[in-house]
Amino acid sequence: MYWAILLVSAVLEAVWATALSNGNYLIFITAATLSMAGLSAGMKRIPVGTAYAVWVGTGAALTVAWAMITGEEPVSVWKIVFLTGIIACVIGLKFLKPAGRSVEVPLLVGGSGAVPELKPGAVGGTGAGGVEASS
Repeated sequence: MYWAILLVSAVLEAVWATALSNGNYLIFITAATLSMAGLSAGMKRIPVGTAYAVWVGTGAALTVAWAMITGEEPVSVWKIVFLTGIIACVIGLKFLKPAGRSVEVPLLVGGSGAVPELKPGAVGGTGAGGVEASS
């Protein structure tokens, strides 16, 4: 469901971009507001980077495709090839499996996000001031 919302918001991105270029500000404001709301809803379950890439890529590809269909922009084989590449990459992002975290992040002091907690002498067997302790 979140992917469907994200794709609808990408279509609305193409609508507001086209409306803006045509000076139709009421459609622009409505479509932009709904598009941003859909992007926000999609980001609740889809990672931010992926959601944004899908939203921008799909919206941009649809905007260019619509401009070519309506004759506002010239059609070329290379444009079609590259737009197809954008859509293929968006589809690829949909089918990637989420990966777990590969790097263990240390717990931070008091959860403040400041500095990892270290105990005295914990690094390299040194004492205070980094001087090697004799046994």
